[in-house]
Amino acid sequence: MTFVFHGFTVFVFHFKLEAMSTHINAPEGAIAPNILLPGDPLRAKFIAETFFENPKCYNEVRGMYGFTGTYKGVPVSVQGTGMGQPSLSIYVTELFKFYNVQTAIRVGTCGAVNADTQLRDTIIVNSACSDSCLLNQRFGNMHYAPTADFKLVKTADSIAEKMGIRYQVGSVASSDFFYDKNENWKKWAEYGVLGIEMESAELLTLAAEYKRKAMAIMTVSDHILLGGQTTAEERQTTFTNMIKLALDTIVAQNK
Repeated sequence: MTFVFHGFTVFVFHFKLEAMSTHINAPEGAIAPNILLPGDPLRAKFIAETFFENPKCYNEVRGMYGFTGTYKGVPVSVQGTGMGQPSLSIYVTELFKFYNVQTAIRVGTCGAVNADTQLRDTIIVNSACSDSCLLNQRFGNMHYAPTADFKLVKTADSIAEKMGIRYQVGSVASSDFFYDKNENWKKWAEYGVLGIEMESAELLTLAAEYKRKAMAIMTVSDHILLGGQTTAEERQTTFTNMIKLALDTIVAQNK
């Protein structure tokens, strides 16, 4: 379209912006069908730079890094989700709804509440309890049981055994409280929960809603029951057992 303004011909061009979602500034096709989901965006950056072949950053909105590359020839992405279920819910909803992500594995940390679990142990999550109001808003007085994809859990269990690492398969509790003055963790522990974290239940619930595959793999970063904790640097840049386990699980699922 053109028009004349004070003797000058002005050309006006119309561009269609292809913004796929509000919080992830990635064009269509930039995100792989398989994705890892750490809470910490710097862990996402570490994963991409350490494990991916030819990583490319597709998102920096709000400092929440997202990268896509390949691992052992399989396309894979990693996206930071932030802390807590509301934050994860935003990113995972957009990944499922706008970017057609099919398989999502949370790789994060938890606080152990089981005497048989040690610092830096790996936990393969097969279900997640929660105290979050997100479940209440969906189900009211009904009680939903967020559950991981069985084939993913079975595959991860087999790979972890071959890796020879210390690991357990079991349930975690996704709490909205980090500083839990009520010590609700004691009740979760009484019913066999292995660790307390803040995101997995919402991931598993969204996967059920969107008919996708999801699971979580945790590293024990601190021990709520026995005491002791890892450093911030360890949490950000190490814990490589769970990352390798998650990536190898994705590779196995794509054979």
